[in-house]
Amino acid sequence: MSGLRPAAFVDRDGTINVERHYLGSPAELELIPGAAAGLKDLQRQGFALVVLTNQSGVARRYFTLDAVAAVHARLAEMLAAEGVTLDAVYLCPHGPADACDCRKPLPGMALKAAADLGLDLGRSVMIGDKGVDLGLGRAIGARTVLVRTGHGLAEEPAVAKLADFVADDLAAAARWVAQHPL
Repeated sequence: MSGLRPAAFVDRDGTINVERHYLGSPAELELIPGAAAGLKDLQRQGFALVVLTNQSGVARRYFTLDAVAAVHARLAEMLAAEGVTLDAVYLCPHGPADACDCRKPLPGMALKAAADLGLDLGRSVMIGDKGVDLGLGRAIGARTVLVRTGHGLAEEPAVAKLADFVADDLAAAARWVAQHPL
C-alpha cells in the first residue's frame, strides 16, 4: 500500500450545493441537505476532500475568478460551521470549446490535485451529479458515484452505466463508500 492518501473528489454545483444557473454570488449559495454530513463522513473515513468544478461562467464572462473565489470562501465557511474542512478546490474556468485538459470529463484537475496533495487516484472516489463527473472518475481509475441531486436524477438513465453506485445524495454516497472499502 502506498503512503499516498485517497481522495473523495466531489463536484460542487448540484452535489454539495443547490444547483443555480451559473452561480456567481456567495449570497446564492445553499447547501443541499445532507451534503455536509456526507462530506464529514468521508473526511472521517480518511479521504482528502477535493472539490472539482467546471466554471465556464468565467470564460463566458458571466462572473470573474474573484467572484468564484468568493463563492468558494463562503462554501468553506458554511462547511466549517458543520465541522468539514476541504483539502482543496480546483476549478476549470474554460468554456466547452476551449482547448484545455482541466474541463471535466478530462482528468487535469484531478491529476493536479494528486500531484499537489499526494493522492492515490486508484483508492479514490469521484462523486457528482453529471456524466462528466463520472467520466473524470473513470479516466483516473477511481470509483464513481452518481448522486440524484442537481442534474443527477435527469442524467441517471443515460449515465448510470458509468457509475459504480447511484446514491440519492452525498450522505448516501458516503455510506456506500464506507461499506465498500478498497
